[in-house]
Amino acid sequence: MELSTILYEVADAIYYILPAYAANAAPVIFGGGRPIDSGRTFRDGRPIFGPRKTYRGALSGLVAGGLVGAAQGRPILGLLLAIGAVLGDLSGSFMKRRLGMPPGSPLPIIDQLGFIVGAFLFSLPAAPPTLREAVIIAALTPPIHVICNWFAYLLKLKKEPW
Repeated sequence: MELSTILYEVADAIYYILPAYAANAAPVIFGGGRPIDSGRTFRDGRPIFGPRKTYRGALSGLVAGGLVGAAQGRPILGLLLAIGAVLGDLSGSFMKRRLGMPPGSPLPIIDQLGFIVGAFLFSLPAAPPTLREAVIIAALTPPIHVICNWFAYLLKLKKEPW
């Protein structure tokens, strides 16, 4: 396979998942405020999501992902990817709380791919990724996620570099 073909396929996959990336990044910039779980606990006595999962963060993720999808000319897919990304990230936080992990603690794979799995699932009714796109996205998202988190940490947008 030619390099130009590989680069095109990588660019195509990133373009596809861009609304989910925007939805996952927006809460870092625009989040804060009232926690979604309002401090309530699950039956195990631990927080449901924790104090860092807020209404403003979730809404900013939905808006950012929806706007990216609209700019791409795919508003429905963009919104579905954004909803899936936000819910996938919340699912990861729910799992981390069940494991007794404090907010901000790293859980490799779940932190990097949870939002992508959610986005893929929610894209199914509209336009799911091809197998090739899904593989490329799954391979590239962890390093992209780590690099973006380091930049957010250096810019003092995040408390931890992961």
